[in-house]
Amino acid sequence: MRFVFTRRFFLLLALGLVLLSLGWFTWQAIYLTVVYDLGLIAAAAADYLRSEKSNAFRVEREMEDRFAIGAENEVTIRVANHARRKISFIVKDEYPSEMELVTPREAQLSIPGGRSRAWTYNLLPTARGKYSFGNTQLRFRTRLGLLFHQLTFASATDVKVYPDIREARKHEIYAHRNRRPDPGLRRMRVRGQGREFESLREFVMGDEIRHISWPATARRGKVITRQYTIERSQNIVVLLDTGRLMTARIGNLTKLDHAVNATLAIAYVAAAGGDNVGLVAFSRRIVSYLPPRRGHDQINRLMEALYSLEPQMIEPSYRRAFNFFSANCHRRSLVVILTDLVDRDASAELLANTSQLVPRHLPLIITIGDTDLREMVRAQPASSGDVYRQAVAEEILHQREEALMRIRHAGGLALDVPAGRLSLELVNKYLEVKERGLL
Repeated sequence: MRFVFTRRFFLLLALGLVLLSLGWFTWQAIYLTVVYDLGLIAAAAADYLRSEKSNAFRVEREMEDRFAIGAENEVTIRVANHARRKISFIVKDEYPSEMELVTPREAQLSIPGGRSRAWTYNLLPTARGKYSFGNTQLRFRTRLGLLFHQLTFASATDVKVYPDIREARKHEIYAHRNRRPDPGLRRMRVRGQGREFESLREFVMGDEIRHISWPATARRGKVITRQYTIERSQNIVVLLDTGRLMTARIGNLTKLDHAVNATLAIAYVAAAGGDNVGLVAFSRRIVSYLPPRRGHDQINRLMEALYSLEPQMIEPSYRRAFNFFSANCHRRSLVVILTDLVDRDASAELLANTSQLVPRHLPLIITIGDTDLREMVRAQPASSGDVYRQAVAEEILHQREEALMRIRHAGGLALDVPAGRLSLELVNKYLEVKERGLL
């Protein structure tokens, strides 16, 4: 129905019943009441026909092309009134039901003729993916105020929910602040670190013996050392586990969501530093692959690959993922494996395949720690059931730490990081690897 009767109409309709009761329900009173009601209905029909049509208004929905998961995203509805009179609108927008509504999705806008007004509401996406907006509806009183005229404007559109881009950019700014001098100071290269030769200078206490240039020392008659600077255009490849354990939720996000945000954070920082960034997302099979490339165009490709990833209730195949990586990436790379471990079998498979990467590549395995397990271990048990649960939690944490220790002994890097600090710790570790010249 494109109209709704107003309160004024029903009050006037009730007035006819009052007239009927005052006439003691005589035939004359009944006749007058029927004529009155028919006249009221005819007036309402004429009021509807004289009401403004949809071409008297313009409705537009304005929003970002990309929404960020876990962040409030603004949606603006702009209404233009081309009619000659001032109209008060009730505006209602059909937003994706999967998103949380932060502010009301209905608003009242009073717009003079020939003017426009805008109204903004906020949505909070809790999952990545593609979502659909419906149409926008306007409701306003007709000229006599007997009806609400209801119009629907075709504004259906889709929006993609990406990882939190703003959070990734914060980590990029953080990295720049930690690698640039304060304003007004002369910028200096990081020497004595990295793998790219920069210059020669006289040896001083604290320099590494392995950097001494013996030919230059013989020529000059004093000890000369080589200086190095951090290399650019190195390879950073993220192996992202989308298997069963990544379905666990920490707050409003899954472990995979936290891992995706961390992937985007290190990609922003690496791209800003001139490095190549690649991605291998896997479960039992390879879900997505991006060969390492540099530049911000690669960031856009990465976001397209990441936004639709969903965790699957199956065990991941580390062997298949590592074999695929080795077959497609021959250049030495920092291989960041974002995963989770709870038992010796999974850690044994991960360790066996990780050891194959050393020494050609530098593996960095990061497991997403369970805050609940650590809190359970620290808590004072109140019953025998709590004691058993604590014992299981301690065993899981012990197996995880044991697996990470074996990876370190095999020549890789390993971290167990709480989900809330995952992006920050990953960026810090990447900067440390660069500055120490481990690649």
